[in-house]
Amino acid sequence: MNPTPPLEAQDRPARLTVGVVGAGRVGPALAAALQLAGHRPIAVSGVSDASVRRAAELLPDVPLVTPAEVLARADLVLLTVPDDALAGLVTGLAETGAVRPGQLLVHTSGRYGTAVLDPATRAGALPLALHPAMTFTGTSVDVQRLAGCSFGVTAPEELRMAAEALVIEMGGEPEWIAESARPLYHAALAIGANHLVTLVAQSMELLADAGVRAPDRMLGPLLGAALDNALRSGDAALTGPVARGDAGTVAAHVAELRRHSPQSVAGYLAMARTTADRALAHGLLKPELAEDLLGVLADAGDGPGPGPGPGARPAPGPAAPGTGPDTPRSPESPDGRGHDHDGPDNPDGYDPDGPGHDPDTPDHGPEGGDR
Repeated sequence: MNPTPPLEAQDRPARLTVGVVGAGRVGPALAAALQLAGHRPIAVSGVSDASVRRAAELLPDVPLVTPAEVLARADLVLLTVPDDALAGLVTGLAETGAVRPGQLLVHTSGRYGTAVLDPATRAGALPLALHPAMTFTGTSVDVQRLAGCSFGVTAPEELRMAAEALVIEMGGEPEWIAESARPLYHAALAIGANHLVTLVAQSMELLADAGVRAPDRMLGPLLGAALDNALRSGDAALTGPVARGDAGTVAAHVAELRRHSPQSVAGYLAMARTTADRALAHGLLKPELAEDLLGVLADAGDGPGPGPGPGARPAPGPAAPGTGPDTPRSPESPDGRGHDHDGPDNPDGYDPDGPGHDPDTPDHGPEGGDR
């Protein structure tokens, strides 16, 4: 007798209807993962072209509606908007009566726990903070990458099992983070993931300036080994001129960077000082060599040194008006008439892409920026 074949996702009874507020890179992917687990995506909000494309690819046939309508239809609502927009969005939804008692309200910000959902909680919502520690592309590959992805989970104790179950259903691994530890948790991920991208991109640019035809191919094995060693051994994996105390080599590096990429000098010095401190603390850098090394790093930070060479890239200039880090971001109002981040003149809704953001560029992730 043949065993009963496992039910396909579409044959299983849907347990929860799922809605997404903010069709950035994260929300549609998580909703698609929940759909594979037997839940039923039923509504999504987002009006930019990028949002419409993402929703159509990852959640075909799921209607695009206003945020208030998403809450009206869904048992489980994913609030996948930028960190700075989240509090205002939650307050607006609660004040307009969009939140329903017993509704699961989930945000994916790394920075916040569940306190940011307090206005909705007072209206009867069940608050969960589920932050996937992963970079998202906004494509179907993200659903596959959720397998084994760690999620930072914060929830009231009575909802802990439900929160962890949802993460497991999406293919992830729940990691409990206390409410008070969320900012530190998020900062740690930003240091590791966001700054890594900056360092790798900068390294590739400098290798190209040095005449290397395939910087990515050169760096791939080196960085892969360094990452693996660091994850296995921590500071014991430190190598290179700073850990060895090669003050002359470090001085030569700084001189070359001043000529060819002056905007890279400050970052190099900051990382070299941090590396030296950790190497000293773990007995890798000999104290007698550290003195000369730290002297070079101190002297290098005292003045501008030589000007940029002929092939130098200009340092970034001031941000254009309205695009700097302090520019306020307007979350979509619960009735769907807030500003869209694709431009200041779009009155039809909120999309977390950011001005001029290329929808195909890998984004979000651990840092909790654009969702």
